[in-house]
Amino acid sequence: MIKIIIAGFNGSMGQKAVKLVNDTKDFQLVAVYSPVVTDLQPASYDLADEVQVFNDLTNIKTDADVWIDFSTPKAVFENTKFALGHQIRPVVGTSGLSDQQVEDLKAYAKDQHMAGLIVPNFGISAVLLMKFAKEAAQYFPEAEIIEMHHADKIDAPSGTALSTAKQISEAREPQAADNAKFEETLPGARGGNYKGIRIHSVRLPGYVAHEQVLFGSEGEALTIRQDSFTRDSFMKGVEVAVKNVGKLSELVVGLENVLS
Repeated sequence: MIKIIIAGFNGSMGQKAVKLVNDTKDFQLVAVYSPVVTDLQPASYDLADEVQVFNDLTNIKTDADVWIDFSTPKAVFENTKFALGHQIRPVVGTSGLSDQQVEDLKAYAKDQHMAGLIVPNFGISAVLLMKFAKEAAQYFPEAEIIEMHHADKIDAPSGTALSTAKQISEAREPQAADNAKFEETLPGARGGNYKGIRIHSVRLPGYVAHEQVLFGSEGEALTIRQDSFTRDSFMKGVEVAVKNVGKLSELVVGLENVLS
């Protein structure tokens, strides 16, 4: 039985995670956490009586094995550090961690002799998109990314888009500084710039999570696209991550690390 605590349990993804844990054999929900709730009675959230509800990180005392994090970009670093420091393996689905924060967490995990998983995207289609984009970048070094999400997504660009850009950058030859042969009559029109890879973020009602990677070369182009139409589609990835995070020996980034 894998005992689980969910941070950000009251959000959209947190609620999906609660249902997943309750519906999955060998998973047990032992605690939930959100700093914005005031009522600490599990019945108020349709949770079993034995589930502990916390709203203060420093008050959390649990025998959980895995910490699922669907909190906020501002909270995710401290949440993950808390989990590692209390010997709870984190499965982090919250975006917003900087490169430096990820490196700091990896070092802290090593000091604590702990492991965990930071997942830019739990969608299998998104994992494959990044895999294919990294391969394509060896042949099409010029690339741009368009990511489209629901209107309530706080951070931009998405963690998936940044992870895709990093993998493209690693796969291609080092690029010179962005050779701007254009003039932005509206600042920001060309999107964000990650090592010469332009990233464009769309936030609109009706979308869930979508990404396109556009490659261009002399006389031809390649587009790789993935679409997640419901949040339920991410739960298979969450299940895989929770079941396999115990096999890891360090804190790593990417669902592909636990896919067989």
